Amino acid sequence: MSRTIVNPLIKDEVTFTQTASGTNGRTTALLVKLMPGGGTPLHYHRNFEETFVVLEGQLTIELRNRKIVLMEGQDYTVERMDIHGFSNQSNKETIFTTIIRPGSKGFENALCILYGLAGDKRTNEKGIPLNILDLAVVSKMSDMRQAGAGKALWPLITVLDMIARITGLRKRLVNRYCS
Repeated sequence: MSRTIVNPLIKDEVTFTQTASGTNGRTTALLVKLMPGGGTPLHYHRNFEETFVVLEGQLTIELRNRKIVLMEGQDYTVERMDIHGFSNQSNKETIFTTIIRPGSKGFENALCILYGLAGDKRTNEKGIPLNILDLAVVSKMSDMRQAGAGKALWPLITVLDMIARITGLRKRLVNRYCS
């Protein structure tokens, strides 16, 4: 059974078409509707690769040294540790599938928490959590690591996530937004 979440701030929509638990950890697959101007900052993942398949519109994949514009029917796989970001630089909605291998329950939960926090007005206008502990939880949970100078913040993110675990915040976020 699929689940759809919507970010009320930026109007992005994500439908979980395959989950880590439903595929014995093999795959997480998302159908994403990305509004014009939407996207992510440069980041990387240590634990999984990410394949983007454009169904409608165009998706710009930014890599360390270049940009790739994917059109309808095209795909691109970002390997583990590769710095990347994606965006919709067009003036129309883009629909694409993201396939994560191996699947990641943490990534799935982090998206639910981020979109839930946005709905509760606990993020800024770009959807970034206002509370540093909330930010640490979703960063660790999703394995979304900042690139460049932000990379130096990972030890702090790890400590803050540990505090969130000890205080029960991480569990409360999962219980509120992921069930």
